[in-house]
Amino acid sequence: MSGPAFVWPVRVYWEDTDAGGVVYHASYVRFLERARSEWLRVLGIGQQAMRERLDRVLVVHSMTLDFRKPARLDDQLSVSVGLLQCRRASFALSQTIVTDTTTLVQAQVRIACVAPEDFRPQPLPEPLVAALTLESCR
Repeated sequence: MSGPAFVWPVRVYWEDTDAGGVVYHASYVRFLERARSEWLRVLGIGQQAMRERLDRVLVVHSMTLDFRKPARLDDQLSVSVGLLQCRRASFALSQTIVTDTTTLVQAQVRIACVAPEDFRPQPLPEPLVAALTLESCR
């Protein structure tokens, strides 16, 4: 499965950087998370509503990051999300952080669906499966 990438803009603020004005490595994880959350919203999936109505939450199961070049204070970044694979209880994404046409970070992320009370794997809820199926067809 693979659809066109969703892109979310991010500006680099002072709080995202180290003392030298370079983005601190953990800040990239926050940028990736924000883009994934906004992508789900665009697909019509509210994570809080999913927890309250369907008793399911999404968690990062695994993440591989390839840091290629640093971002700096005041840079305007674009963070993309693309669906790679959908399984019964998880899905895989490709994410990229770029500035202009330069790739700064490449990430592969597996998101798992779990029950909030014990974090045991659960099947992806039908509304999410339907949204991901539509996304993969675009």
